[in-house]
Amino acid sequence: MYKLFFWQLLIIPVLILFVIVSSVRAQTWRLETWAVPFDYSSDSYFIDYEQTEPASRQWHLCIAYPHLKDAYWLNVNFGMVQAAKRLGVSFTLVEAGGYPNLERQQQQIELCTADRADALIVGPVSFRGLNEMIFEISKKMPVLATVNDIDNLGITAKSGVSWVTMGHSAGEFLAKRHPSGSTPVKVAWFPGPKGAGWVGFIESGFKKGLADSAVNVVVTKWGDTGKEIQRTLVQEVMESHPDVDYIVGNALMAEAAISTLRNRGLDNDIKIISTYFTPAVYRGIRRGRILAAPTDAPVIQGRISIDQAVRILEGRDYVKHAGPKILMIDENNWQEINISDSLAPPSFLPAFVWP
Repeated sequence: MYKLFFWQLLIIPVLILFVIVSSVRAQTWRLETWAVPFDYSSDSYFIDYEQTEPASRQWHLCIAYPHLKDAYWLNVNFGMVQAAKRLGVSFTLVEAGGYPNLERQQQQIELCTADRADALIVGPVSFRGLNEMIFEISKKMPVLATVNDIDNLGITAKSGVSWVTMGHSAGEFLAKRHPSGSTPVKVAWFPGPKGAGWVGFIESGFKKGLADSAVNVVVTKWGDTGKEIQRTLVQEVMESHPDVDYIVGNALMAEAAISTLRNRGLDNDIKIISTYFTPAVYRGIRRGRILAAPTDAPVIQGRISIDQAVRILEGRDYVKHAGPKILMIDENNWQEINISDSLAPPSFLPAFVWP
């Protein structure tokens, strides 16, 4: 039998403690911020953002997501759990079940903020649909926006990136492959649900990115970001426009399109590009099933939101508006990125209450 020496018995607990502390230690992030907070059209610049120290008390946060049908929000949730653990705060999470459910999100926020909440962090289902409610809540507690953009009324801070830039990244990627004067190509475009706080911006950016290119958008399909809804939309396009060269759009569409194209024998003829990053999109890029996607590091965005909330509640200095640098991921660079900034571990399950 293997025997441990006395010094080994002493060092093992020290090593375990080191691993635990290291997993939740403060980090410095390279983040983009804007000269005019909340105005993505203003000049931006990069800062070294140092995470704040643990809270002086266990503040309780109400967190509202549009849904958890999309693994993107699971990644945000993972980042929030990491930050809440490190900073010593608690939260209750509610999710509306989809972008059409504005009334449900309003009801959830009303109940959640009435139950011992010190601050609200909201990923809105609508850019302006929550305005009146947010303004009233902001009289009682700080309100922070996370990921999805929202009107500025009553908002104290935002963690997010420019979804115009996200869309532009996808459009520019296509434009570089098919510059003006080259053989024209056809694209089917799946922006996501109309009225959501990010979709209009991503569409605007995508179209700007296609300027001076040989890319023609021949059909646009709107719909909530549920996989079955997006699969149906892809199937409709395959019936009406089977000659498209690319299908581009939200991550749930890209995930559903892989099997749809394969079943129709079109996977070698039609390329897929996603406008944001999920675990399935990452696998698709690695396996050559998806051409490319931009990542806005949703895990980091989740951490930023909790960090901002603690700073505000503790009366510390805070950055009103910041987000990670957007990176375009394809077959040439997927091995080079820090994947833990974008994706939760495969074993992670959503945390609706912490701790």
